Amino acid sequence: MRCFGDGDPLYAAYHDDEWGRPQLSEQQLYEKVCLEGFQAGLAWITVLRKRADLREALAGFDPRAVADLDVEPLLQDARLIRSRPKLQACVTNARATLALDGGLPDLVRAYATFAPAPERWSDVPASTPGSAALAKELKRHGFVFVGPVTAYSLLQACGLVGDHLRGCAVREEAEAARRAALA
Repeated sequence: MRCFGDGDPLYAAYHDDEWGRPQLSEQQLYEKVCLEGFQAGLAWITVLRKRADLREALAGFDPRAVADLDVEPLLQDARLIRSRPKLQACVTNARATLALDGGLPDLVRAYATFAPAPERWSDVPASTPGSAALAKELKRHGFVFVGPVTAYSLLQACGLVGDHLRGCAVREEAEAARRAALA
């Protein structure tokens, strides 16, 4: 059983190999902040399909490079999600990432939680008090496009909460990696 992604090889690979597994470097976390922002109002598969092009256009999601980007040329690139607010958020969030004292990994990692495995997808919250607190803290540091739902999705994607469903084929492996990374 898979939590999501059946029927699309790209989506299935994302579920099996990446989602819910520790991705705790500054660049990985910054990429996830951007991608979760791009997802607002769109299906996640849309973001996944554009991810390679977004990586290319946004210098591999290197916050040092993105902090100085001009979004105007990006708005003309049909391969991308051409939303001025979302693209500008990547630039703003790159600058906020670089300005963090202690770095993005330390800030986000503080919101890792351990809870029993959910039975059904309907048991997985859209946000939590912890994700609301993370969103508030990110905003305090100058991040934009990071509400409680986006912050919870970030925590899920980076393996800081363990929302692979009970019975999911990769849950045990993902949880073992998560526990080791957060020990």
